[in-house]
Amino acid sequence: MKPTDFSVHVTTFLTHHLAAQRNLSPNTIKAYRDVFTLLLRFCRDVRGIVLERLSLAQIDASLVEAFLDHLANDRHVSISTQNHRLAALHAFFRYVQSEVPERLLQSQQILAIPLRRHARSSVGYLSKEYLAQVLAQPDLHTRAGRRDAVLLSVLYDTGARVQELIDLNAGDVRLDPPPQVRLMGKGRKMRAVPLMDATVELLRDHRRDTNLDRPEYADKPLFQNRQGARLSRSGVRYLLQKYVQPVRRDHPGFTQPVSPHSLRHTKGMHLLQSGVPLEIIRDFLGHVDVKTTEIYARANLEMKRKALEKAADGTPLPKIPSWNQDKTLLGWLHSL
Repeated sequence: MKPTDFSVHVTTFLTHHLAAQRNLSPNTIKAYRDVFTLLLRFCRDVRGIVLERLSLAQIDASLVEAFLDHLANDRHVSISTQNHRLAALHAFFRYVQSEVPERLLQSQQILAIPLRRHARSSVGYLSKEYLAQVLAQPDLHTRAGRRDAVLLSVLYDTGARVQELIDLNAGDVRLDPPPQVRLMGKGRKMRAVPLMDATVELLRDHRRDTNLDRPEYADKPLFQNRQGARLSRSGVRYLLQKYVQPVRRDHPGFTQPVSPHSLRHTKGMHLLQSGVPLEIIRDFLGHVDVKTTEIYARANLEMKRKALEKAADGTPLPKIPSWNQDKTLLGWLHSL
């Protein structure tokens, strides 16, 4: 059977366009692939379309909207995840409209489907007190404990994404002045992040303990499991929870969710609270757009607002006249 145009373009999009032209990471490409897997199952199981005959013309705006409704109503997917799925389809049809001009209108109708609105979740970050207690949990008398102490310190100190952390090799770390670590971020973009003195000493001891300070081991994973292989994302999450639990037992009020990404948010908030400009925080964290970094500014303002409300609790406020009673201000507004 002759391949359909849809199968040809999906294959080229995943294997050539995303990997070769946009230089996206394997994990990002897998996320795009998973979207198409869900879409194909929807077409087969819900719409009754034979996949061997599924053409590009059948993937129109109404089908995409029905697919999103299916994710929401049948699979109970969150709005943010629905938007991630839609963003992947938007990327595909941006590719299609340049490759298949006769599908330009169809592509633009799909691109016009808006992301679904949802309330912004607050930034989950740790206070300095809880962060210090979590970082102090690993047992430095054991080799595994020393590795975990270095891992958590590097995760916070660099603000790295968990994938960036586990992708680190021994050769990505520079301990001579100026000490820094090279991180491979989204879009295969490399950035250099400075290290604090305490983390430098931990890394120096860690590399010495594991023989990773030798030049021939520059391509070895910086953080390894018991088998000497690279740690997994789930492995890092497990290690973090292992040291969060004792802090929760000692502090019943410490109930907020904690993940490896929480340490990244914590670093961003601490930088902002220290007076570091948003543009520098953006580059430090590897954000493409400063708008992404603004979540820390919003969270910081919300924190200050709550503190002011708490301080003013019970304090009578003077009666503020309505702005429309100010004739001078009213006249100025009318003159605009």
